[in-house]
Amino acid sequence: MAHDIAPPSVSGDGLLGSVAVVTGAARGVGAATAAWLHSRGVKLVVEDLRPEVHHLAEQSDDVVAVQGDVAEEQTAVRATQMAVERFGRLDILVNNAGRTLNKPFPDTTLQDWDDLMAVNVRGAFLHAREAFKVMQIRGQGAIVNVGSYTCTVGLPQGSAYSASKGALAQLTKVIALEGGAHGIRANIVAPGVIETDMLDNIRDDSRDYLRSFASAHPIGRIAQPEEIAEVIGFLASKRSSFMTGAVVAVDGGFTAA
Repeated sequence: MAHDIAPPSVSGDGLLGSVAVVTGAARGVGAATAAWLHSRGVKLVVEDLRPEVHHLAEQSDDVVAVQGDVAEEQTAVRATQMAVERFGRLDILVNNAGRTLNKPFPDTTLQDWDDLMAVNVRGAFLHAREAFKVMQIRGQGAIVNVGSYTCTVGLPQGSAYSASKGALAQLTKVIALEGGAHGIRANIVAPGVIETDMLDNIRDDSRDYLRSFASAHPIGRIAQPEEIAEVIGFLASKRSSFMTGAVVAVDGGFTAA
């Protein structure tokens, strides 16, 4: 589903005029989050490895694009600098970019492990570190990491993925602990299965495959990207001003059992 940048609307959540960096913004949850934030008057630096991210920037003067590998230090530096140079500040970071892998544990290669950790953990660390440096100068900021239900429970045939999301949850907690004195909050969203194109390059039936997990969620279906974006937006806004260090399950009840 396309997520075009909509004109901003008046909002009472303290977001109007804020500046955000959103990684993995070209599709899925990232695109939905960018659209949600922009509709509430947030100026955006949208980042993705895919060239499609430039489409978002073409729709508004309040959106600029950075194309690059989230796992590369210079990409994080460039995105943060872009926010400050273009808009004068950075208030919100959404670390959404991520990869997945389903492979039996004994078959998981060192390259598999390193590739997942580079994107899911190192990329988030680098962007959070650079954002933190800027946010602490102004004494405020919100970092929202996008994890998974595997932050708290294991995924069979998902050793590297589960480990990466568990690490991201712990990183979030440490950022929250160190950020409190600087007015910086950090929380992590832990979704269940989401209907996106994340598996399109792995399976021809990726959407049907994802929907087959509906029965694993007590709510009886899988999530849409817009539903996750709503929670990310809440955590980025002043409405969640007393929340930090939290792992927020948005999993249709998957981890309730």
